[in-house]
Amino acid sequence: MMPDTIHPEKHFTASEAVRDIVIGMADGLTVPFALAAGLTGAIAQSKLVVTAGFAEIAAGSIAMGLGGYLAGKSACEHYDAEHAREEREVVEKPEAEVREVEEVFAAYGLTREQTAPMIEAFRRDPKAWVEFMMRFELGLEKPDPGRALKSALTIAGAYVAGGLIPLSPYLVFVDAHQALLVSAALTLAALFVFGAVKGRFTGTPAMRSGGQTLLIGGLAAGAAFIIAKLVS
Repeated sequence: MMPDTIHPEKHFTASEAVRDIVIGMADGLTVPFALAAGLTGAIAQSKLVVTAGFAEIAAGSIAMGLGGYLAGKSACEHYDAEHAREEREVVEKPEAEVREVEEVFAAYGLTREQTAPMIEAFRRDPKAWVEFMMRFELGLEKPDPGRALKSALTIAGAYVAGGLIPLSPYLVFVDAHQALLVSAALTLAALFVFGAVKGRFTGTPAMRSGGQTLLIGGLAAGAAFIIAKLVS
C-alpha cells in the first residue's frame, strides 16, 4: 500500500559557479581589507591606500583567476588520462577489471553471482564498462571542457567585487584613519552577510557561518594593522 504523502527529500549541492564565487569573494573581501588596514597603520593618506589597494586587487584577481583556470585544465587533463588508462585496461587486463567491478559491487553487499550478469553486460559494452569504472572506481565525473575559463572569470570577478567594498571608503575620505573606520564597518558587515549566504549553500547554519567568516576576516585585518603600526 502506497503512503498518502510522499516524504520530500531536500538536498542541495553547491554548483561549481557558486564555489568559484565563494572562493573569489572570500579572498576579495579579506585580503584588500587586511592590506588597507595595514597601510592605514603606517600612513595617513587615503590616496596611497587606494593606489596600493587597486594594485593588489588587480594582481590578486589575476592570480586567483589563473589558479582557477589551471585547476580546471588540470581536472580535464586528469580525467582524460584516467579515461584512456581505463580504456586500455578493459582491453588488455579484462580479468583484473572484472575483479575491480566485483569489489565495487561487494561494497554494496552484492555477491559474485549477483554481479555476474552485470559483468557480462559490461563485456558486451566496453564503453559503458569504462564509464562505470570512471565513476564508481575512481569517483570521477567528466568535467565541462569550458569549465576552466568560466572558473577563471568567475573567481576573478568575485575577487574584484569583494575587494571594492573595503576600498570604497578610501575613495571618499581623505584621512585614511577615518576611512578605515567606515571600511571596517562595511567589510565586517559584508563578511557576515557573505558568510551567512555561503552557509545557505554549504548547509552550515547561517549565523555560525557568518560569524566564522567575520572572525577570520577581522583577525586578518587586525593583525595587519597591528604589525604595520609596530613596524612604523
